[in-house]
Amino acid sequence: MDDKQILMIPGPTPVPEQALLALAKQPIGHRSSEFGCIFEEVLQNLQWLHQTQNDVLMLTASGTGAMEAGIINFLSPGDRVLVGCNGKFGDRWADLATTYNLNVEKITADWGKPLDPEQFREKLEADTEKQIKAVIVTHSETSTGVINDLETINRHVKTHGEALIIVDAVTSLGTVNIPVDEWGIDVVVSASQKGYMIPPGLGFVSVSEKAWEAYKTAKMPRFYLDLDKYRQFQAKNTTPFTPPINLMMALQVSLQMMKKEGLANIFARHQRLMNATRAALKQLNLPLFAPDNVASPAITAVAPVQADTEQILKIMKNRYDIALAGGQDHLKGKIFRIGHLGFVTDRDILTAIGSLEATLIELGQDSLTPGAGVAAAAKVFAQSEARAPVQ
Repeated sequence: MDDKQILMIPGPTPVPEQALLALAKQPIGHRSSEFGCIFEEVLQNLQWLHQTQNDVLMLTASGTGAMEAGIINFLSPGDRVLVGCNGKFGDRWADLATTYNLNVEKITADWGKPLDPEQFREKLEADTEKQIKAVIVTHSETSTGVINDLETINRHVKTHGEALIIVDAVTSLGTVNIPVDEWGIDVVVSASQKGYMIPPGLGFVSVSEKAWEAYKTAKMPRFYLDLDKYRQFQAKNTTPFTPPINLMMALQVSLQMMKKEGLANIFARHQRLMNATRAALKQLNLPLFAPDNVASPAITAVAPVQADTEQILKIMKNRYDIALAGGQDHLKGKIFRIGHLGFVTDRDILTAIGSLEATLIELGQDSLTPGAGVAAAAKVFAQSEARAPVQ
């Protein structure tokens, strides 16, 4: 049946009808007073979501574009940086930093394992001459479903005193608690098609005063991604270049919805969805790729043994109209990933798990009890105290 597909991937994520209707409106002039009012509200709510008084700058770009802006505005060629690499997106930031001739030192962990904060501490403490200019960390590693210990790594960076911390929060912002001001995080990048609940096209960069000081001496060339341009224009509730007007109208709506739900309820909902998903998968005897203690509330990766991963994805899409994500790079064909971030509810998880059970039965997996996965998820939902749905 057409137009029935459910997105259960790490991005893009489902979009609320209210936001879709905003996308369908006639555009307005981006230099008009009407747009300025929308822009001002959006900026205020972005600060609320980031838990910061810092500038939160909006770019017409993907999350990778936002990360590139986070590098070129605050660093210079030859600067020494530590980059955490335990998945595809950590590796991408290392490649990006290398492209801009930064002196990259990788701190690595196997895919499916978290970064070790102690390795960061050792490197930072050994840097008595304060040559390390930045530490770059992917908070929620989308390729594996692992969440890294940002709070502890950030604390070690703060003890160093000189280095900036640059954080990829693309699948963690709006999913888990990131108190930007409380922790003193310098640069946080995110993207619209994840926890923001709208389509791709907007990147966001939160910038601390310490990062703006680094901006003054950074020597990389920049034009379209020059964040100071955005800061100056945003102070007047406008943009330096033509923005995706209707996408910002949708963002206005989605942020209103998030504010109505409340940060605590948003974080509790994502935790509940993750717990239900993982409980169900365990009952289906599907091995989880990441351990429980480092599991991301945004995405769960599964490493099936009896059933073929590509066949699971194919049947889920073609028969049940549910899109799951496959593995990336060397994990292609070895894992699949279930996204449970953004505009996702308890019902979506139950639907996906029920369809997955039917898929496994069709593929001949004999190590499951029909209905066990759905029952396990339902039990988590029934026992949960945080039951505030997305409005």
